[in-house]
Amino acid sequence: MQTRNKVLDDISQLFTNAMGVAQGAREEAETAVKSMMDRWLADRDFVTREEFDAVRAMAQKAREENEALKARLDALESAKK
Repeated sequence: MQTRNKVLDDISQLFTNAMGVAQGAREEAETAVKSMMDRWLADRDFVTREEFDAVRAMAQKAREENEALKARLDALESAKK
C-alpha cells in the first residue's frame, strides 16, 4: 500500500508542477500580447481623449466666430445697399 501512495503522490506532484508551468506560460503569453498591443497602438497616431476634446472645442469656437463674422458681414453689406 505504501508503494501506491508514493506513486499517487508522485503523480499528484507532477500535475501540480505542470499546472504551475502552465500558469507561468499563461502569464508570460499575456505579458507578451499586452506588450505587442502597446507597441502597435504606440505606432499608430491615435490621439488621447483629452486632445480630441480640446480640438473639438477649438473647432466649435472657430465655427461660432465664423458665424458671427458672417452675420456681421451680411449686416454691413445690407447697410451698404
